[in-house]
Amino acid sequence: MSNRIFTSESVTEGHPDKICDQISDAVLDGILAGDSHARVACETVVSTGMAVIMGEITTNTYVDIPGIARETIRQIGYVNPELGFDYNGCAILTSIKEQSPDIAMGVNNAYDDSSEEGAGDQGMMFGFACDETEEYMPAPISMAHALARKLTEVRKSGELGFLRPDGKTQVTVEYDGSGKIISCPAVVVSAQHNPDISTENLRESILECVVKRVIPSNLITKNTKVFVNPTGRFVTGGPVGDSGLTGRKIIVDTYGGYASHGGGAFSGKDPTKVDRSAAYMARYAAKNIVAAGLAKACQIEIAYAIGVAQPVSILVDTRRTGVISDEKIEDVIGRLFDFKPSRIISYLGLRNPIYRQVAAYGHFGRNDLDLPWERLDMVDKIKELL
Repeated sequence: MSNRIFTSESVTEGHPDKICDQISDAVLDGILAGDSHARVACETVVSTGMAVIMGEITTNTYVDIPGIARETIRQIGYVNPELGFDYNGCAILTSIKEQSPDIAMGVNNAYDDSSEEGAGDQGMMFGFACDETEEYMPAPISMAHALARKLTEVRKSGELGFLRPDGKTQVTVEYDGSGKIISCPAVVVSAQHNPDISTENLRESILECVVKRVIPSNLITKNTKVFVNPTGRFVTGGPVGDSGLTGRKIIVDTYGGYASHGGGAFSGKDPTKVDRSAAYMARYAAKNIVAAGLAKACQIEIAYAIGVAQPVSILVDTRRTGVISDEKIEDVIGRLFDFKPSRIISYLGLRNPIYRQVAAYGHFGRNDLDLPWERLDMVDKIKELL
């Protein structure tokens, strides 16, 4: 096979869409802390000087939604009115109603088993893992996230104090015919900044303090193209430069386009929504399959009907890297993993307030966090079964 290249992008926590994801998940965490069985579907919109929080929430607890939103915005770094959007001065509007009784009926008592909870919606969810990195993630999205995190780190530490919260990163990876990573042909970093920093100094600082600290030196060649703020200026950013919306960075949240995506967003949704919980469970199963040595890459598709507990289909695709057939791996998964929504929620402990922490820099491959769907506690059981 000939060489191939693949590109993935990430964004910082100050990107308008990511602000919305973090507010929605912060509201979800606040509600789950007081009512673990609440039904939450929370959406956020941000624009110049305002944030709108809306959706369907059924709960017996009370949370200060405007207060949660302001604190989230403050933690991200929008604290200066000069940015045109700050936690203290922005307007916070809310429009909340209860979950539809038609949906609640199907979730409370599954069509196929009244003792189980049914899926909160129809649709297909994908989980993926590969052995390219130690976190079992594709290298392009892994490095793009690392660049975005580093941008935020040097901003908040004051090392590059001229940076502002908004930013985007992108990494291109070249693979040889065997699938080995051989270089990074292109790296792109776009970082919001104060107006008093020169483009030359900004580019040099980000190259030295961000790019060279993240991208392995052996992947940077004489042909590698590094683009830092290609237009030369990125002063106006955040909600002033572009409106934001929850769920608009679903590829950033998952595998950077390297694997399939069912289209459903994660943030702001309680775990009865299989868009979230089943995608987590599919990642958990795929990661353990790869870690057990059954394949170098594994993608799992789970499909549901609304109000039905049992998935309507489960499909495994190891991209021809499996040491046994995909059908046999499907059998292993069917024996060891239960994809009924209530079982997923219970097994992974998804009724806990754990979601704000993954609303930026990806929901998967987060070795910096103790996430239940990232654990490798099924590897031995998989090997024993085989």
